[in-house]
Amino acid sequence: MHDHEHEEAGGLAPAEAADLASLVAYQQGSIVSRTLAKTKGGTVTLFAFDAGQALSEHTAPFDAMVHILDGEAELTIGGKNVPAAAGQVVLMPAQVPHALHARKRFKMLLVMIR
Repeated sequence: MHDHEHEEAGGLAPAEAADLASLVAYQQGSIVSRTLAKTKGGTVTLFAFDAGQALSEHTAPFDAMVHILDGEAELTIGGKNVPAAAGQVVLMPAQVPHALHARKRFKMLLVMIR
């Protein structure tokens, strides 16, 4: 886990509507994550990045879909700069190096499918 990453507890309450962006809070100087679901088939995780926070370039063995919920993210996927704003979705393909940077703070839902 990154030095500045904090994990919040908890999945979703069953049979209740939830506002995704409200389920994870911004924390100054940090990246906060909250795992909503984790199975053999993949994971669903919420993240809140404070401005200036980043995940350095890495690869994953599985496809991942990022849904921006609030603010704006700057992704780099295979060397290509991919800006994304609230309401937008970006596919990060398996085995392709990617990184995330928060010029402004943002929240995202990360869905990783095995």
